[in-house]
Amino acid sequence: MPLDPYIAAKARQIAGLTFADLEDPANMELFHAYFTDEDVWTVPTGLVIHDDTVDSANGAIPVRVYTPPVEEAAPLVWLHGGGFSYGHLDMAEAHIVSAELASRAQCAVISVDYRLATTEVRFPAPVDDLMAVWQRFSASSALGAPAIGGASAGAAIAVSTALRARDEGLVIPRALLLAYPFLHFPNPALAYDLAIEMSTLPPLLRISADSVADMVKNYVGRVTNLPRAAMPGAADLAGLPETSISVAEYDDLRPSAELFALQLAEVGTSVRTELAEGMPHGHLNRVPTLPVVNRSLDFFAAALAG
Repeated sequence: MPLDPYIAAKARQIAGLTFADLEDPANMELFHAYFTDEDVWTVPTGLVIHDDTVDSANGAIPVRVYTPPVEEAAPLVWLHGGGFSYGHLDMAEAHIVSAELASRAQCAVISVDYRLATTEVRFPAPVDDLMAVWQRFSASSALGAPAIGGASAGAAIAVSTALRARDEGLVIPRALLLAYPFLHFPNPALAYDLAIEMSTLPPLLRISADSVADMVKNYVGRVTNLPRAAMPGAADLAGLPETSISVAEYDDLRPSAELFALQLAEVGTSVRTELAEGMPHGHLNRVPTLPVVNRSLDFFAAALAG
């Protein structure tokens, strides 16, 4: 199907702009307007939200905990995306997603403010952070093993953590929830027909091969001889739990999500996918009044509720 009408109307504001053009404040204002939704979102009724920290060998890790009035399912540990180098607990992909999943699945959600990649912070720092959070909440959960999930780069960190838990004989997540994940380098190529369709999208909605390489180099420090756990599509995936993957239709990282689903099925892992029709990468940064966003949240909530 074509780009979602709401997204298409928003995208017209940034048609023709490149990232270099964002040095102009007027163009940056248009870019922010593209990501700003007119509908007002409110926290679901009865949800309790509090900030906390988890102690680790690398210092205190900030987390935000979302607790529904009644907990009927084991918790979810959730990670926002941001290309490994940006993102925060207040962004929609962290805050709104965590609140909505906590309410819809009736489970606590722990949103993790993991260390972001810089010239001084590299892999495995974010995985180390998530491991510390995982060990605390997997040990304290009275409802069984928590699930782990994440969006984009956060999905890679989530899978890397699940693999480390498996390899170290720790509690394995009861489920993986992955939104438009970034799991392979090099990133697999787009299907021919999809590549033609996406060629008409504004440059600011694309993730180029150069951008992918830059993200990996910033995260790991290089693009050669990568640790398998850094981009976990290259790792041994046997023993991972049931996995649910939301695939954005018009996303340069879509082939990574689809290849990962194929890889999981090949090693015997139960995997469910949903296609977020008409959506570019990062659609969970939109408010859930957008029908496709609402469906993706229901897809993940159903996985959490079992």
